[in-house]
Amino acid sequence: MFTKVERLISSRNLRPKKKEGFLKIISIFSFLGIMLGVAILIIVMSVMNGFKTDLTKKILGLNPHIVIQPNNSIIDDKFISKLKNEFSDIKISKSFSGEGIIINNDNAKGVIFKGINKDEKRSIEFLNKNITSGNVKTFNENQVFIGTELAYNLNLKKNDKISLMSSSFVATPLGSLPKQESFSIAGTFTTGFLEFDQNIVILGIDDALSIFDKEKKDQNIEIYLKNPLKANIVKNKIEKINPNYFIYTWSDLNKSFFSALKVERNVMFIILTLIVIVAAFNIVSGLTILIKNKTKEIAILKTLGLSNNSIKKSFFLTGFSIGFFATISGIILGIVFSQNIEKLRIFLSSVFNLEIFPPDIYFLEKLPSEISFFSILIIFILSITVSAIASYIPAMTISKMKTFRALKYE
Repeated sequence: MFTKVERLISSRNLRPKKKEGFLKIISIFSFLGIMLGVAILIIVMSVMNGFKTDLTKKILGLNPHIVIQPNNSIIDDKFISKLKNEFSDIKISKSFSGEGIIINNDNAKGVIFKGINKDEKRSIEFLNKNITSGNVKTFNENQVFIGTELAYNLNLKKNDKISLMSSSFVATPLGSLPKQESFSIAGTFTTGFLEFDQNIVILGIDDALSIFDKEKKDQNIEIYLKNPLKANIVKNKIEKINPNYFIYTWSDLNKSFFSALKVERNVMFIILTLIVIVAAFNIVSGLTILIKNKTKEIAILKTLGLSNNSIKKSFFLTGFSIGFFATISGIILGIVFSQNIEKLRIFLSSVFNLEIFPPDIYFLEKLPSEISFFSILIIFILSITVSAIASYIPAMTISKMKTFRALKYE
């Protein structure tokens, strides 16, 4: 693609003379700008990918893959049998959830009550994986499990007495009041998902139905799949079996969250791409100055028989080399930092005595990172393309130069 002469001219252009110090500074800033832009773009994309993957795993570990809620018709055993016959690899459990308040003396907090069937293995699997105190085997009526963060906030521990207040009302001599029942703390759990640990109270499904004045016909059906990514396919098949129920997949229940994450990722990509473009176009100014300084040499090369096309290619190669090697350096730097981003966070937190990436805001206990080689390929192509365009623009001005005028220059 490039001849030996073209590569030689390009190589000499990349080593400016002492009197061309300003040109050297522009080249260095172009190189650093592209390198840092590419590196930061890779780091940010890796962290955003890590966010999505880790939060998806957390959500799938804490929530059912499909939820079926009764509408005008109850969810009967006949419907459940049809589901089991149609989908042999699914696990089904019954549950009931509702919003309420947990009260401990003068402390109170709005939470979500999640009633589970203690006799179903899939229902208590979550507790077995995440329990930090208590015993699931001794989980009885009028007992609850709460997250460690909720326990800390309300100063609660195992065997403490609490009250749960639901949104259902009961008639009393004083009028209608929210229904309230007493419970004890059976134990605590930690998921690492702060939003869950702060806001979920797990109790038996009969207790949950009782406190909300509901009946067994009001129970929800939770479905767990071997492959949660096929939830929408299974949902469509269930709707054909009975379209009279409300059916939600895990992605439906968290659609706004994932949409916000996607928008944030795209915005960050656009902003950082603009930084790379601005840095790459420093090559334009650098090559323009270089061509102006090399006007006499260009004229001599033309008189020696070197074609306009060869001279343009040599100067194009000069700018493109800066962009290419800056891109490669940025990719290497970005991958190294992405792989060690959590160590870097810990180091910066200790040095500056600041809590970087607080878990109560970002829902995760450590800074996640997932390197996507497809994303790196896109970034590489983008950076190389911008560098090529930035190198091509000033190189084209060489064809407009007149040899006799160039020889009179200086």
